[in-house]
Amino acid sequence: MVTAQDKQRGRARADRRASAPPEQRLTVDQLAQTTGLTVRNVRNYQSRGLIPPPEVQGRIGYYGAEHLARLQLIREMQAQGFNLTAIAHMLEEARGSGEEVLGFTRSLMAPFETEAPEIVEPADLVKRLGGDIDPKLLAKVEKLGLVIPIAENCYEVPSPTLLAAGERLVALGVPLEAAIDMTDQLKRNTHRIAQIFVQMFLEFIWKPFDDAGRPESDWPAVRAALDQLRPLASEALLAGFAPTMTKAVEVAFGKELGRGRGRKS
Repeated sequence: MVTAQDKQRGRARADRRASAPPEQRLTVDQLAQTTGLTVRNVRNYQSRGLIPPPEVQGRIGYYGAEHLARLQLIREMQAQGFNLTAIAHMLEEARGSGEEVLGFTRSLMAPFETEAPEIVEPADLVKRLGGDIDPKLLAKVEKLGLVIPIAENCYEVPSPTLLAAGERLVALGVPLEAAIDMTDQLKRNTHRIAQIFVQMFLEFIWKPFDDAGRPESDWPAVRAALDQLRPLASEALLAGFAPTMTKAVEVAFGKELGRGRGRKS
């Protein structure tokens, strides 16, 4: 026998279902319009395995939030220079829930640097680096990625702080060529340091996760570890460099001052 209380509970459940937001369902035409792609693009991505197939009801395929998120990520990765083959490989290798994989891939793609690039004109760049610059030196500056030509009369400076350091060295009397060579050595050494942190992440965080079959529940922790790697690496590098620099200065100038005393005697 159905009581009045049962009927009331049934009406409450129906009201909750009615008030729940409907899951986003788009036809291929609506999906293409929403993402700014063509239907042909969407079907091409699907045939390559970049997006999962739609949910078919009757004769109509419906796409949802995961398809939208994947298409947005694909466009972001293409803007970063990845081709469709590389994107498909990355998404296939990630293996996991759509939302977590996309979040991890986006974190992976995010640049570690937070410094805003600067735009400079050639004349300003020459002036900041001490005046006349040999074309070969300028070519080396470009090769090192300290400046990137983006138009006939302007450069992009990816790291204004690094360029300012070179500028200050030149102002102190260090030849521009020596300052450029120092920057080259610095980039090589920091590359090796970056490899140490990456290998540590792969060995102690990613590999156990991968060996365990990449459990769904562990994706957030792995992604959080990747995000924390950025500030942690910078802080550790700076903390380790300060005493090392102090010791190097003490040793070098101790020898120089001792050599000076020897000449006086």
